[in-house]
Amino acid sequence: MAWVGAIGRLGLALLFMWSGYGKVADPASTVAYMQAYGLPATGLLIWPALLLELVGGAMLALGWKARWVGLVLAVYTVAATFIFHAYWSAPADQVMNEQIHFMSNLAIAGGLLLVVAHGSGRYALDKS
Repeated sequence: MAWVGAIGRLGLALLFMWSGYGKVADPASTVAYMQAYGLPATGLLIWPALLLELVGGAMLALGWKARWVGLVLAVYTVAATFIFHAYWSAPADQVMNEQIHFMSNLAIAGGLLLVVAHGSGRYALDKS
């Protein structure tokens, strides 16, 4: 059943690589989105976020330093969740949507923590 872990790792990785690609494809929209939430220096912050998502996602997909990158991506995901999906302060018509995103992101972080706990598995560059 080692292949199941590889597929799970790939699924998590694709989510981050897709998000990173979106930032590359349309950085202005991402900067505007970040500014709407009051983040400072969004023109600078987009680049480490983009790199983390693309490079971290690729590392996770390949199973290279998967425990380390899983932890970094889990922390990043939880931080982003509390910033961008604070459903408790959303307008009434947006609460349910934000709550769904909030819980989904916590589930993603949980999956990443499973990678931290169990390693990259058999089908990986590190095989840990």
